[in-house]
Amino acid sequence: MKASTTTVRNATLAAMAALAASFLSMPALADAGFQRWVSDFRSTANRSGINNNTFNRAFQGVTAPDPEVLEKARYQPEFTAPVWDYFDNRVHEESIATGRQMARQWKSWLDRIERAYGVDRHILLAIWSMESNYGEILKNDRVMRNVVRSLSTLAYADRRRAKFARTQLIAALKILQSGDIDVHHLTGSWAGAMGHTQFIPTSYQAYAVDADGNGKRDIWNSVPDALATAANLLRKNGWRSGHTWGYEVTLPPGKFPGGSLTLAKWQSLGLRRTNGKPFPRLNEKAELKVPDGREGPAFLMTRNFFVLKRYNNADKYALAVGLLADHIAGYGGLERDWNRPFTKLSFAEKQELQERLRTFGYYDGPIDGKIGSGSRAAIEAYQKRVGMTPDGHPSKEVLSRMRR
Repeated sequence: MKASTTTVRNATLAAMAALAASFLSMPALADAGFQRWVSDFRSTANRSGINNNTFNRAFQGVTAPDPEVLEKARYQPEFTAPVWDYFDNRVHEESIATGRQMARQWKSWLDRIERAYGVDRHILLAIWSMESNYGEILKNDRVMRNVVRSLSTLAYADRRRAKFARTQLIAALKILQSGDIDVHHLTGSWAGAMGHTQFIPTSYQAYAVDADGNGKRDIWNSVPDALATAANLLRKNGWRSGHTWGYEVTLPPGKFPGGSLTLAKWQSLGLRRTNGKPFPRLNEKAELKVPDGREGPAFLMTRNFFVLKRYNNADKYALAVGLLADHIAGYGGLERDWNRPFTKLSFAEKQELQERLRTFGYYDGPIDGKIGSGSRAAIEAYQKRVGMTPDGHPSKEVLSRMRR
C-alpha cells in the first residue's frame, strides 16, 4: 500500500529531528584551529616521553576548548575583598567543626603521616579544608573538569598562561601514562589543580606519595595519599617540626623595622604575645605582618609561615591555614579581631541570610554560608530596596531587618 504524503512528511521530519539531536549530543566540533593545535602538540608530547597510546586516550573526545575555563581565566574581579572577608569565608564554625571531625576519623593515618614527615596534623587538616573543603569540592561536577581539556584550552587560547599550561599538560600526560589515575578520573579545577589537596601536575610529580601502599599515588580518591603528599611538600621545603607558624602580638606605639629579626630583638622593641606567654625560642627569626593595618591583629611570622607560602604564595592564604589549624587544635582564635564596619554573623546566620535572600527573590546561589560576589550583590539589592546603605556587607543589621 502506498504511504500517504502526510505519513512520508512526518517520517522525514522525525528523521531530521533525530539527526539534529544526534549532532547536539556529540562533543563540540566547531574549533578546527584547536584540533590542529592538538595534532601539532602530539610531537611535543612524544619528545617529552609521552607515547601515542597515552596521547590518544587523553584527548579522546577533547575536540574543542572549554569555554568556561576561558571565562574563568579572563575574569578579573572589580571588587577587591577586604581582609576580613577572606578570613570569614575560610575560618569559621563549620570549617573548624569539620576539621575536628576529620581529625578523629583519620587519626590513625594522621599519626603515621605526622611521624613520617614531622608536619603538624592540624596544619594538614587546615590545608585540606582550604583546598577542597575536606574533599567536598571533588563531588561538584560544576567545578571539577577534565584536566587535559582545561590545560589544552589555556595552552591554545590564553596567551598569558600558555607556557604554564603546556608544561602542566605534559606533566598531566605523564601522570596518566604512569597509571596512577585513569583518564576518566584525571579531574581538577579550571587551572588544573587536582585532588583533595589541589596539586598542579608538576607539583604532583615532585611530591606525590603512595601513603596507603596500593601502588598508586592517588590524591583524588585516597585521603592518606593526599595528606601525605601535602606533608611531603612542606617537609621538602623546610618545615620545622614542633615549631609554630607565628604569634599574634601587641604593638606598642612607634615605627618598626622591616625584614627578619630575632624574637629577642622584637621583644626588646616592645612587642609581646597577646596571650601573655613568653616566646619559646628567642633566637628564632620572625617578620612582622599587619594584614589589616595597625588597628587590626598583628603577627610575628616564623619560618613555617613562609614554608606554607610554598603551597600558595599569598600571605592571606598562609595566615588562614595557620589560624584555622590553631582553631582545629583547640588553641582559640584571635585576641584582636579584624576591622569590620559591621557586626559579624555566625556561619549559621550567614546561611539564614542566604535563605532569606533566596526567599525574597534576590539570590539563586548555594546556601553555603560563604559570602561571595553573588551573595554581596543580593545583599546590596535588598539594601537598596529597603533604604539601607547598599554596602553588600553580611551584617547583623541586614539579617535583623529581614527577620522583621
